[in-house]
Amino acid sequence: MSAVLPTPIAPKVARPEPAGSWQRAWRRLRRRHSALLGLAIVLGFVVIALCAPWISPYDPIATSWGAIRQAPSAQHWFGTDEIGRDVLSRVVWGTRASLLAGIVSVSISLLVGVPIGLAAGFLGGWVDVIVSRITDAFLACPFLILAIALAAFLGPSLANAMVAIGVSAAPIFVRLTRGQVLSVKVEDYVEAARAVGNPPLRIALRHILPNITAPLVVQSTLAIAAAVIAEASLSFLGLGQQPPAPSWGSMLNTAKNFVDNAPWMAIWPGASIFLLVLSFNLLGDGLRDALDPRQR
Repeated sequence: MSAVLPTPIAPKVARPEPAGSWQRAWRRLRRRHSALLGLAIVLGFVVIALCAPWISPYDPIATSWGAIRQAPSAQHWFGTDEIGRDVLSRVVWGTRASLLAGIVSVSISLLVGVPIGLAAGFLGGWVDVIVSRITDAFLACPFLILAIALAAFLGPSLANAMVAIGVSAAPIFVRLTRGQVLSVKVEDYVEAARAVGNPPLRIALRHILPNITAPLVVQSTLAIAAAVIAEASLSFLGLGQQPPAPSWGSMLNTAKNFVDNAPWMAIWPGASIFLLVLSFNLLGDGLRDALDPRQR
């Protein structure tokens, strides 16, 4: 009587990882629910900023002397301010100023900080020494204090506030880029590129810069959150977006005088700042984990 051999079980075939590091990072990011929540909120604010003319129920600068400091109602969902302007409309339009300040400021920081940090880390020597000492001097001054000083020097406006925030945050990107370049330029593939005769500029731009993009993306996301707070702070002090143009910071500056009898004037812009900054921080933390090559 012949024995019945057991049917062999086919081994499970592991699903192949998507091609490319960014595809793998997106796959890891999808497993982090807090990061996806932050991404969804950020995209929601972007949609609000882009569609402000259609979402806003009223003109954000139109006054109504018959609707001064009215509580939230069916006609004015977020209430009205001290001269009868609709708070919801001003919050919606203020989203544009905050997002624009965050994105433009960080773009300025990247354009200034990354080339300087790349040159310092790649060239080394006296270039690295000079850049490092200047960067240390800027970092010794608190970021917000430096931004306020630059904004006061340039003059009160949203454009000058963005420049001041971008220049103040640039030393952070200089130091980050320099440290990443020092770590990457001793890798074998960089030495191989140098051995086959690639010029230094090509090595820096084609072999080093693409491999330090991930930490720069993470830092940029977190820096946008800091820039949103900085813009609100400058507007609160009268150095950012100028009235009557809506800005969350200037709305809080006005609302501080009416907290007792009209708290909704402070609640909605304050909640918007909190939610936008929190969402960028959640997204930045998720990107940091997803882009970490040590994560499996």
